[in-house]
Amino acid sequence: MSRRILVVDDDDTIREVVRTGLEVVAGWEVQVASNGAEAIDLCRADPPDAVILDVMMPTMDGPTTVARLLGDPRTRYVPVVLLTAKAQAADLRHWSDLGVAGVIAKPFDPLRLPHQVADLLGWSR
Repeated sequence: MSRRILVVDDDDTIREVVRTGLEVVAGWEVQVASNGAEAIDLCRADPPDAVILDVMMPTMDGPTTVARLLGDPRTRYVPVVLLTAKAQAADLRHWSDLGVAGVIAKPFDPLRLPHQVADLLGWSR
């Protein structure tokens, strides 16, 4: 089954590595955004099947973006997977409390990334 994923990261290289992994390995359609405000606009206009979201971004960080997505009736059901270099136990508890579907630690293997996302979201492969 084809999926539409929004990848949000302020780093161009990370966005492209994630995009390539999701498109090539899983065959998913990928849209990208460089910050949280852009992600919210894209999600409101046409909600994707999931969002992969960097935690630390300028303009609007990941936690603020998650709160706004979950607080909007148009986007509250879009699952969010955080992509972060801050993946210590305390951080994971904090991210879980935000209501995200899961967390993937940086650095990640782009070939395994679609499998990790599918597992976190309960999607069959």
